[in-house]
Amino acid sequence: MVIGYDGSDYSMQALDWAIDEAELRKLPLTVCHAWQWPYGNGDQAARDSLRHAAEHVLWHGADCARASSPGLDVRPDLYEGSATGRLEELSADAGLLVVGSRGLGAVARAVTGSVAAHAAAHAQCPVIVVRGRGSLPRRPHQGPIVVGLADDGKADAVLGFACAEAAMRGLPVLVVHAWHQPPVAWGGMTLPIPDPLAVRNAANSWMAQALTPWREKQPKVLIEARTTQSRASEALAAVTDATLVVVGNPHGRFGSVPAAMLRHARCPVAIVH
Repeated sequence: MVIGYDGSDYSMQALDWAIDEAELRKLPLTVCHAWQWPYGNGDQAARDSLRHAAEHVLWHGADCARASSPGLDVRPDLYEGSATGRLEELSADAGLLVVGSRGLGAVARAVTGSVAAHAAAHAQCPVIVVRGRGSLPRRPHQGPIVVGLADDGKADAVLGFACAEAAMRGLPVLVVHAWHQPPVAWGGMTLPIPDPLAVRNAANSWMAQALTPWREKQPKVLIEARTTQSRASEALAAVTDATLVVVGNPHGRFGSVPAAMLRHARCPVAIVH
């Protein structure tokens, strides 16, 4: 698995999470730091100085990982070039990519310009974005793994990731499916008003069908289902004790639900393509 590390407080928090993931998954941890010389040809001595500074940042992150988990196989990766490009490249062979983020601003949300947003849209493996700075709080009672599930034909990938994460951590899974009333008027046409109870029953039925195979595959994981009439992002943000929020996202895009979670979630967010 891979962690994008730049020495900031945000990446230190992501490093804490990545170390836990690598230990739980029994995988080596690649600590990646990318640097770029921004001044054309420039002075070679100054360029060498910048490279040495980048080496110092990388080795600090790798040493922190080794000190926190002495048995962990830590592999430093120093790259001259774009951080987003390098992380996307490494994600092709990774089981998981972890990045830190202070939260996405308006420009990043619009063009997926930040490293976290680019990873969320383009990485070829699941991505966990850890928001905030400093060490992750170690709560005595961890909350559930919360899953935002949509009836889009891709539920199994999201459920598979969430159930595996819950099994490793010994936590329950709370699956949230938000539904809304279809519009009664569109383009000047008046449509029949649907029966709210029928819509809710259909949502509950679909959820039961989607979760049954995973309850059989993961009998030790407690899986709770919740359907609600609201926006998906609002329903997920309402779960305030989550340890991790897991959502799906089409590859190469930055969906509205992942974007909302990266702005408002109070815990790390996993994006599964």
